[in-house]
Amino acid sequence: MSTCSTVSRDLDEPIAGTAATARTWLLLEQPGPWGAHALTSSHLDPVLGRALEKAAKGTGVRVALIRRPGRHADCGTPSARQVYVSHTAPGSGWLHSATIRDPQRLLDLDFAALGAGDHRSFDTVLDGRPHTGTPLALVCTNGKRDRCCALLGRPLAAELSASGVEGVWEVTHLGGHRFSPTLLVLPYGYAYGRVGAHAVKEILHSAQDGRIVVEGCRGNSAWERPGQAAELAVRAATDEYAADALAVVRTEGAAPRWEVTVAHVDGRRWRVVVAQGASLPPRAESCGTSVLGSPARMDVVAVRELTPASALAS
Repeated sequence: MSTCSTVSRDLDEPIAGTAATARTWLLLEQPGPWGAHALTSSHLDPVLGRALEKAAKGTGVRVALIRRPGRHADCGTPSARQVYVSHTAPGSGWLHSATIRDPQRLLDLDFAALGAGDHRSFDTVLDGRPHTGTPLALVCTNGKRDRCCALLGRPLAAELSASGVEGVWEVTHLGGHRFSPTLLVLPYGYAYGRVGAHAVKEILHSAQDGRIVVEGCRGNSAWERPGQAAELAVRAATDEYAADALAVVRTEGAAPRWEVTVAHVDGRRWRVVVAQGASLPPRAESCGTSVLGSPARMDVVAVRELTPASALAS
């Protein structure tokens, strides 16, 4: 059976620079089935879902629903729900958690502050605390958005859970279903595609040690897509895998060409030229459409380390 993910894999579509962009993720546990637009088409009150979408708009916060792997029959409204919030900017990232009974309380959060990296409203309103467990592995399984997410994501989440991997959740939408199964790792905010259980275990083991696996990585959600591709290119060029070592400090230009400055915590800087191209030949970008398209791709044209003088000038 041909799917959007098999076509993308067969055509060797580049994966770097394709992660969803969000500096902060707000995740609410919601058991039961999910529709294509889960915040307003699940067993969560759709009025609340629309209010959360409105509250998060323009703040840098992305709201998603999560559930434990397994069967998703409707067992009624849960008495207690897990909530996570994670800021993904390198060097200032964090992951906090809380347990709530009334999801309406999420509307009392300061979304602008959360997007800027301030977790105080989460801790105050929801009695949140720093997450002390293993990194979270969020696997997209929303088959109502694209069947690949169900066909590939749900078995992956189930296998990880059954093998005792902690921190595994199903999540409603990570974008890029043609790269299924897709994964987001928090607190660092790196997304992955076309991953199997063995690769996910390696990714999580590395994340536990504060390190990033580059193979299969789509990018860090803290950056826009040119920055995602540029940062991964610097990691590959320098064999730098420490999670908080690199940051995108400047992006100049506009589609289809950018110059991205990537900085290391030790003071080194690189200028990375990123060009936007079109993935050819045209193909269906989703299993839900027969329309052929040419997905945008981020191609790294050049990586140049800046001298101290030029780095200061930039």
